[in-house]
Amino acid sequence: MTRATSKTKDLGAAVRRRRREAGLTQERLAALAGVGTRFVSELERGKPTVQLGKTLDVLESLGLELRVDAR
Repeated sequence: MTRATSKTKDLGAAVRRRRREAGLTQERLAALAGVGTRFVSELERGKPTVQLGKTLDVLESLGLELRVDAR
């Protein structure tokens, strides 16, 4: 597994955890974020080629933000 794939899986797991904590189904989250249910499913599974804009919409709907820090 590459470093990028590992990170996308970590992001997906964080989205799934937050969605469940919020009591949302994938369908409800998709509706709130304006994306498809398939997109939410792929994001949660850590698909490395998901669209960044849609990912940011999902994160915003969950009250999450993406940070970029220097190593």
